[in-house]
Amino acid sequence: MAAYLQWRRFVFFDRETVKEPSGLDGAGGKPFALPPGIAVCDSGRGSLVFGDILSGAGRCQIWFLPRSLQLSSFQAYKLRVTHLYQLKQHSILVSVGEDEEGINPLVKVWNLEKRDGGNPLCTRIFPAIPGNKPTVVSCLTVHENLNFMAIGFADGSVLLTKGDITRDRHSKTQILHEGSYPVTGLAFRQSGKTTHLFVVTTENIQSYMLSVKDYPRLELDTHGCGLRCSSLSDPSQDLQFIVAGNECVYLYQPDERGPCFAFEGQKLIVHWYRGYLIIVSKDRKTSPKSEFAGNEAQNSDKQVLNIYDLCNKFIAYSSIFDDIVDVLAEWGSLYVLTRDGNVHVLQEKDTQTKLEARKYMLFRKNLFEMAINLAKSHHLDSDGLSEIFRQYGDHLYNKGNHDGAIQQYIRTIGKLEPSYVIRKFLDAQRIHNLTAYLQMLHLQSLANADHTTLLLNCYTKLKDSSKLEEFIKTSESEVHFDVETAIKVLRQAGYYSHAVYLAEKHEHHEWYLKIQLEDIKNYQEALHYIGKLPFEQAESNMKRYGKILMHHVPNETTELLKILCTDYQPSGGNEGPGMLEGKKANSEEFIPVFANNSRELKAFLEHMTEVQADSPQGVYDTLLELRLQNWAHERDEQIKEKLHNEALTLLKSGRFKTVFDKALVLCQMHNFKDGVLYLYEQGKLFQQIMHYHMQNEQYKKVIEVCELYGDQEACLWEQALGYFARKEENCKEYIAAVLKHIENKNLLPPLLVVQTLAHNSTATLSVIKDYLVNKLQKQSRQIEQDEQRIQKYQEETTRIRLEIEELKASPKIFQKTKCSICTSALELPSVHFLCGHSFHQHCFESYSESDSECPTCMPENRKVMDMIRAQEQKRDLHDQFQHQLKCSNDGFSVVADYFGRGVFNKLTLITDLPSGKTATTIEAGLQRELLIHTKRST
Repeated sequence: MAAYLQWRRFVFFDRETVKEPSGLDGAGGKPFALPPGIAVCDSGRGSLVFGDILSGAGRCQIWFLPRSLQLSSFQAYKLRVTHLYQLKQHSILVSVGEDEEGINPLVKVWNLEKRDGGNPLCTRIFPAIPGNKPTVVSCLTVHENLNFMAIGFADGSVLLTKGDITRDRHSKTQILHEGSYPVTGLAFRQSGKTTHLFVVTTENIQSYMLSVKDYPRLELDTHGCGLRCSSLSDPSQDLQFIVAGNECVYLYQPDERGPCFAFEGQKLIVHWYRGYLIIVSKDRKTSPKSEFAGNEAQNSDKQVLNIYDLCNKFIAYSSIFDDIVDVLAEWGSLYVLTRDGNVHVLQEKDTQTKLEARKYMLFRKNLFEMAINLAKSHHLDSDGLSEIFRQYGDHLYNKGNHDGAIQQYIRTIGKLEPSYVIRKFLDAQRIHNLTAYLQMLHLQSLANADHTTLLLNCYTKLKDSSKLEEFIKTSESEVHFDVETAIKVLRQAGYYSHAVYLAEKHEHHEWYLKIQLEDIKNYQEALHYIGKLPFEQAESNMKRYGKILMHHVPNETTELLKILCTDYQPSGGNEGPGMLEGKKANSEEFIPVFANNSRELKAFLEHMTEVQADSPQGVYDTLLELRLQNWAHERDEQIKEKLHNEALTLLKSGRFKTVFDKALVLCQMHNFKDGVLYLYEQGKLFQQIMHYHMQNEQYKKVIEVCELYGDQEACLWEQALGYFARKEENCKEYIAAVLKHIENKNLLPPLLVVQTLAHNSTATLSVIKDYLVNKLQKQSRQIEQDEQRIQKYQEETTRIRLEIEELKASPKIFQKTKCSICTSALELPSVHFLCGHSFHQHCFESYSESDSECPTCMPENRKVMDMIRAQEQKRDLHDQFQHQLKCSNDGFSVVADYFGRGVFNKLTLITDLPSGKTATTIEAGLQRELLIHTKRST
């Protein structure tokens, strides 16, 4: 129970007496006077409505007073109007009055928008009699939906009309309540689809639920109130039913009693207006009247009008009036009607004026809580409220109440700059208060990275692990801080487990791995985490941290890389099945990860070549290099042989065609003989093969190379002869083999062979005796054949000359009877040649390539002509070469040009000679080789 004597009093309303409007002559200013005999009042739809009793003119009027103060009226009853109810949402007025003497009240429903002879249309009339016994109507209320109307009587009865109250045919009237005490107040309460009717008598209070069949009743209290001493509040007070007794004011819900307020004094009138409770009571200097007849005040009585703010517990206005008839609310103001016919208007001050005046007083008296409540009830904007909270916080801070101050500063979040508060609480002794403020700042998602850093530092300094965990372990939808900043701060403070939790929860993969690997040293967990990431992130993190993981957990890291480069699927199922197809990393990019881990690298590369034949070339190159290294450093013969075979098998896989040079360099670096020779063979570098055997003085291999590849490159035999000729040891067997092949293929002139072997001190004449003898015999036979051919050509020339002379001197007789082509009998037309051959014309045309040549003699003639042309061309080319060589300043460029044009038959590649030979020997060898080709070309 709240005693109103403790409530503060304010003047939030301005009181004025309503004046008559000015006339055309400017006259005015007289107080406005109400019609005499006003008995009841109400307001709504832009007018104040009055009902009077029988006037001197013998009629009872209902008056309407609009804002323009131009009164209008119409006759509603013959004797008196006892009750009026003006609906606020409809232009419907319900009245109760009497047309004849006695107790015979009539209810009339008026439609103010429709007219009947200039008066409002009366849509319904019915007598207000509960049962068969007439009684006086004490109160009236109508539901705004026009479906309910309740009439209270002095005998304790309540008549309920359900349906369309404006029509007789669509409504039903019944007695809802019967009792022994007069009904003093009625009120409908609508909450959603539920409708309640409050009924108050002089001795009790009940509520009826009208939205349920049989209208269940609930008695709320065992005391009541006088007439016009009850009202229904607005939603700000949860639509509570207000009952004002002489000692207290009670508030009721449909099912229970609510709070009460100790407002003493005899209550005469109670209304609710915009969150205010308006009570008109007797002045304490006068004697109280009976509760039921409290409205029958004498003219000499003084009455007090109080306007209460129940939420903020203060009196907004208080004033004394003479004999108040009623208090009406319309046009945003309160109108107080007094028995002397005057109308007083109470105009509420604007919110800002009230707040400024009250804040000045409240702040001066340090009544900040009341100022806050006032501001809220008047819907002050958030900026204004924030300023009050700030001043309240400053007040508490200056008094040393830091806990209370921080609570007020928290209420300014979103309006007041956080730095204003933070600076006040940076002292270590106030770290708890600062923590509370920063927590709320984060909860409202208004914190920046600096605030997050500061809050986490507060937690760590307080060593409040529970609060820290509560802060960071909020659900994803409730994150109110910068996660990355939090991770950094926690890591710096040594709270690694909390930092890891945040990083994992919010998918800051890089931070998670950095902390696991650099701080916690949990390599196994870091590797497992990478295996759960989506492909792109797993790939990038393995490139970043692969070396560290390979150093500490090599086997597990290698297995993950195998999966990542073949058919990667996150172990946590972070990607759908459709997204996993074809996702594999480039295995070549992970080779640097295996630095100093050759065993794991070999296993990884071999796995990749087995499962992916199309692996990048770098994989095969690295695998070859790795196998060659292992082979070169192995000491066990059996293992070395196995490694030898593996390296050679890899070379023969056909994967090094595009990187031939690189593979060759690797084999040469590791002195892998079989690999080098295989690559030479694949690259058709036969001279390098032979040169390799020459360097290793493998004479038999030199001969084998010449035998294998000599047909493809004949100069091999010539180089072999030069090689053996330069050897000081006994190489007669090999020289003989080379000379035999040179002889068979006629690769060198004998003179050059002799000159070549002349430098070998071990090569005696017996070595080349057989070669020279055979060569001289062949040349002798060739000379004989040439002499015979010369003699034949001379004889043939003589014969042809005689034939020519004979053809010139005597006619040629053609006596051939058969065609020289088809051997059939010769018939006309025919073709004859001076050589003696004859042909059918059609045979000649079919087989002849030229009209001037004999088809039979043409092949032989063409051979001769080709030989002549070749000799002439060769003679001319030789002469041209000799001429250019003599006239040019750079003879080498001329020789190089002819080499490039393919004039010389063979191009010999001169390779490096074995070590130990002098520069003179090398130069002599080059001159000899050049001489060999020059002789052969000529």
